[in-house]
Amino acid sequence: MFNIKKITGGILFLFAAQLSLAQQASPVDYVNPLIGTESKYELSNGNTYPAIARPWGMNFWTPQTGNMGDGWVYTYTADKIKGFKQTHQPSPWNNDYGQFSLMPMTGKPQFDQEKRASWFSHKAEIAKPYYYSVYLADHDVTAELTPSQRAAVFQFTFPKTDQAYVIIDAFDKGSYIKVIPQENKIIGYSTKNSGGVPDNFKNYFVITFDRPFSYKAGVTNGNIKDNQLEVRDDHAGAIVGFPSLKRGDKVVAKVASSFISFEQAELNLKEVKSKTFAQVADEGKAQWNEVLGRIQVEDNNIDRLRTFYSCLYRSTLFPRDFSEIDASGNRIHYSPYNGQVLPGEMFTDTGFWDTFRSLFPLLNLLYPSMNDRMQVGLVNAYKESGYLPEWASPGHRASMIGNNSASIVTDALITDRKGYDKEVLWEALKHGAHNAYPKHSSTGRFGHEYYNKLGYIPADVKVDQNVARSLEYAYNDWCIYEFGKALGKPKSEIAIYAQRAMNYKNLYDPSTKLMRGKKSDGSFVTNFDPSAWSREYTEGNAWHWSFCVFHDPQGLIDLMGGNKSFVSMLDTVFAIPSYEGMKSRSMIHEMREMQVMNMGQYAHGNQPIQHMPYLYNYAAQPWKAQYWIRKIMDKLYLPTPDGYCGDEDNGQTSAWYVFSSLGFYPVSPGSGEYVIGSPQFEKATLKLENGKEIHIYAKQQGPDQVYVDRLSWNGKVYDKNYLRYAELLKGAKLEFNMSAEPNKNRGIKKEDAPYSFSKEKR
Repeated sequence: MFNIKKITGGILFLFAAQLSLAQQASPVDYVNPLIGTESKYELSNGNTYPAIARPWGMNFWTPQTGNMGDGWVYTYTADKIKGFKQTHQPSPWNNDYGQFSLMPMTGKPQFDQEKRASWFSHKAEIAKPYYYSVYLADHDVTAELTPSQRAAVFQFTFPKTDQAYVIIDAFDKGSYIKVIPQENKIIGYSTKNSGGVPDNFKNYFVITFDRPFSYKAGVTNGNIKDNQLEVRDDHAGAIVGFPSLKRGDKVVAKVASSFISFEQAELNLKEVKSKTFAQVADEGKAQWNEVLGRIQVEDNNIDRLRTFYSCLYRSTLFPRDFSEIDASGNRIHYSPYNGQVLPGEMFTDTGFWDTFRSLFPLLNLLYPSMNDRMQVGLVNAYKESGYLPEWASPGHRASMIGNNSASIVTDALITDRKGYDKEVLWEALKHGAHNAYPKHSSTGRFGHEYYNKLGYIPADVKVDQNVARSLEYAYNDWCIYEFGKALGKPKSEIAIYAQRAMNYKNLYDPSTKLMRGKKSDGSFVTNFDPSAWSREYTEGNAWHWSFCVFHDPQGLIDLMGGNKSFVSMLDTVFAIPSYEGMKSRSMIHEMREMQVMNMGQYAHGNQPIQHMPYLYNYAAQPWKAQYWIRKIMDKLYLPTPDGYCGDEDNGQTSAWYVFSSLGFYPVSPGSGEYVIGSPQFEKATLKLENGKEIHIYAKQQGPDQVYVDRLSWNGKVYDKNYLRYAELLKGAKLEFNMSAEPNKNRGIKKEDAPYSFSKEKR
């Protein structure tokens, strides 16, 4: 007969042991860099690659399964690895710059990417933020790498062979390689890029090996030439071989690069030159644990822990530090805007259209000293190019819309970022609001002449995405107003921005209660289909863009006829079938991703609507926000290769989850407020840079217990639907009591609603 007590006790013991083991793990141990890599051009589950890097590192490294120049550098469904690439790619759509790769092999030396490729299995692959290892089956080689900020160490474990090689591929579009046998060294440069670089752009690299070369060859456009030590051509490469190796012998390569010079690359190599592979890996692990450890979450669900820390890892990769340290210890940078080597900070590889929403607010809360440096970098970018960047990779890129640099610098200012010239940024904001970048429409304000004159960009003046641009410009104008007000600028200088912040009202169509394209004569466009992904919007439709009034939800509520009508419009977003509007234009992946998620017109895989569920808090029905936010987290975020529901986009989609899982989100960056949602973890502790801590408890939370029944702040009942940054900075204890039933008496008073510009006295 079975002893139920013994069985039950055994199960409880195993559960307790498993929980104890989970709690002993360090934050980086939960990170899976392969999340989001099961993607393709037609459907994004993240469009990520395993970025083996340091936080905000100048260089990332990744195994390369795609062809040279392919934006999908690593896909989970691939079978072969073609090299290990230094990459600076922020997304497959913007692609890469300055890339080159190393690849070990055995047998006859091959340079062609298909011939040198090796089969591999995820079962023989280890991917961590600070370390990567894979078994290359065709060559019987185990390849390992670990990076520093600007350098990396490779360790190749070979079989018994006298045909052991490492291929160095400097890629096409203009490259150079020189083999220096007497120093066991290779130097070279890559100029390959996808735009956004000055004419003199080069990524200089140096590679040193721990043993002499027995074979040396240069490669010119695919042609292997034995003993040719120097190649400068469209596509340069090199192959070096090593003397007879015993099974288990390791070849160690130390690599560094610089956007400045070969001499600076040698200086950057000092990051790893005197260190072992294990030392560099241990330092990387420690640095990641320090960064990820700013938040400590406790939960019995290990998959949620993996999802959380993987999202936090993605949130601390971009924007990358583009600066280097010279021989005197000074920080310098190659300017991706004017091609000069200049003193000071520079950061790049981020699209503000994506990351203004929650990525930069997360930096201001958890990593403010990093954003202090980034603001200095923005000052330099303006001085070097005449514009603040909107999408930098590494310089100005023709990608997306809006003038959201205004949001980035305003949220930094009101969260008290330090050490940079705010007056220069004030001039930059004013300039960007009244000028368009001459080389493309993504920097500055394309269509500003119409917007400033009419209060919107018309649909009949050949400025596409006119509704989306107008709505973002209105929010950006509010940001500029708030920035100027914080600096104490006179009303005569800033009043125009307060006025233009209300321009969103000019596109509101009372007959549909949606934002609709309008012609120059003031009439709305005809044949309006709210679900159509039309040219008036950016990667979306009227259901996505009509709620993009971040700074004034109350004004939008008033336009739509009050709380009841507004909530009905929010409900409708989730109710309209996801296939509606799918035939309105040629298919783009964002449309397909919305369709397959089956959440109506809610398209979390793209940024414009990600804040929308939080808007229920402004209309006295916060429980609906809690319901939908938890459903989005539980359904659309997983610790798997298909774990995202669209483009991850430089940390924005990840930062949404980080904030939301903690129980709050920055709907309107620049307001100093976070809007309350539904915390997903039993306990979370935020360790702020000022030494204070925020303790968040979610009592009785569970898959069905998603509603906030009661919230207390430092022991006192708190009914408001928002939290203030300035108050949280003092340290706080937030206790959420969660329930399976909504509390419809909490957060329903007018004063419980978060910030709206309409309520501000001016």
